[in-house]
Amino acid sequence: MSYIVKVERTQNKFINKFEINKFITNHLSFEYNNIDDAKNSQLAQELFYLPFVKKVYITPSFISIERFNIVEWEDVEEEVKNLIENYLNSEKEVISEVKKEKNNPISIYTESTPNPSVLKFVSNKLIVDGSFEFNNIDEAQEMEFAKKLFEFSYVKSIYISKNFVSITKYDLKNWDEVTLELRNFIKNYLEKNEINFQRKEVETEEIDLDETSKKIISILDEYIKPAVSSDGGNILFDSYDKDKKLVKVILQGACSGCPSSTVTLKNGIENMLKEMLSDKVNSVEAING
Repeated sequence: MSYIVKVERTQNKFINKFEINKFITNHLSFEYNNIDDAKNSQLAQELFYLPFVKKVYITPSFISIERFNIVEWEDVEEEVKNLIENYLNSEKEVISEVKKEKNNPISIYTESTPNPSVLKFVSNKLIVDGSFEFNNIDEAQEMEFAKKLFEFSYVKSIYISKNFVSITKYDLKNWDEVTLELRNFIKNYLEKNEINFQRKEVETEEIDLDETSKKIISILDEYIKPAVSSDGGNILFDSYDKDKKLVKVILQGACSGCPSSTVTLKNGIENMLKEMLSDKVNSVEAING
């Protein structure tokens, strides 16, 4: 299967994400501030040859690029997309094994989400292998990292997935008062500790699912989850009532309690399921929206 690259805009107008349909690194991420930093990546070097590229961030499933303020993304993003796609399909090495550094410094940047109570903290390294949600400190007893985050009085809930942490805060403080504090804590903790957390998420047993439910799960996984993940959230299938033609889902991270989640459910997920499953679905509800 060929590599396919999809352009994703971010909340930061200078940064674009280029989503890739297959993994390109072995669970590692790399950040490059200039072409000299990129000696272990020919792909990053070629990106820096573009005069508007300021920083390059390579992860297993996407590449983020920060541009200088000399062009607009709409004028150059297709060129960058094609460069990445052509490079990957040429089967050249993305990261040179010889040059990989065991102790790359941790870099954390923030992304706003559609939910004003949630901020997404993105790492240049994989944090966990999987996705985990903690709604209080009791649920976080088995993960020291999450437990430490709950020691900040304004932290309400935590969602950790792959290379990012979405934090929901109480209205005690504004984000501009606490963002730097949280960013520094996450950076320092990850530089000193490796998180080995094996708790399994609750999975729906396929033997209990009818064909429509299986199709709904497939659609959520393929079309919906990548979009909500980029906003710091997640969506899980809960149940399907074939008599009422009702789908129930669980919202996590930035999606949970988001003011726009109802619009997303109705205009996005519900309409997609109706279109793709014809007369099988009438409505979608979030059991924790």
